Amino acid sequence: MRGDVPLTEDQWRRIDEVVTEAARQSLVGRRFIPLFGPVGPGVITVPEETYYHVDIGRIDVTGEQDEGAVIRPTRKEYVTLPILHKDFFLHWRDIEQSAQFNLPLEAGAAATAAMHTARAEDDLIFNGYPPLNQDGLLTVEGRHVLPMRDWDQVGAAFDDVVAAHQRLVEAGFYTPMALAVSPRRYANLHRVYANTAVLEIEQIQKLMRAGVFQTPVIPDDRAAVVATGEQNVDLALAQDFITAFLESRNMNHYFRVFEVAALRIKRPDAVVTLEMGAREGGPPRGRRAGR
Repeated sequence: MRGDVPLTEDQWRRIDEVVTEAARQSLVGRRFIPLFGPVGPGVITVPEETYYHVDIGRIDVTGEQDEGAVIRPTRKEYVTLPILHKDFFLHWRDIEQSAQFNLPLEAGAAATAAMHTARAEDDLIFNGYPPLNQDGLLTVEGRHVLPMRDWDQVGAAFDDVVAAHQRLVEAGFYTPMALAVSPRRYANLHRVYANTAVLEIEQIQKLMRAGVFQTPVIPDDRAAVVATGEQNVDLALAQDFITAFLESRNMNHYFRVFEVAALRIKRPDAVVTLEMGAREGGPPRGRRAGR
């Protein structure tokens, strides 16, 4: 519908550049979760194969193995790809001024819409989307759960991350791991560790080789450690970030920044959540709630 609004090619290019850059700066989950697609905006569902309790490889002389040792998905379902979006409008006089005086189009509203759409994506990644029974990294059944210490105490965060790292390695995950926390907990990490001259986050980064990230969609009483890799988790895209024209009303023009995406957690046991008040436990054995 871009042809229905009086924007020049340069003005559209300006909006696209601003939206892309604002999204890039705001997105957190994508910094350590690989992408699948885009497969096209008309795609409504994508397959999701989940694997639980995968055994190690076999050693024998003939190369034969019993049927039960073959890797196959424990569950295969089709995940609906929801639309994540935020609308904005441009005043007709701003568009005219840009064209008349050859000035860059004021695109702050587009950038803000992109930032809020990015926030929705991270909320989907970490907390899921209950109306569609979609899990996030903090909620997926089958994840490891470890108690979270008081990170206001120096060294507590490092001890928790060490425990999560150890749990994942013991479960057979060796890919680079990432830590995601709330902004407050991220600030907790910027203190000198013990009697060294090293910040606690620097110690943690030696274990979390995929990075340490902060996002406001994670509450202060939780944190997530994830073994990265598309074999463990990915973000399926039907349509990546784009701006569409919606309508003109009262001479002003309304737009929508949107994407179409869903998180696919293929190995729930590649995730460890640290939770205050939680009891230590391994991956639950059942199906996801609501499935």
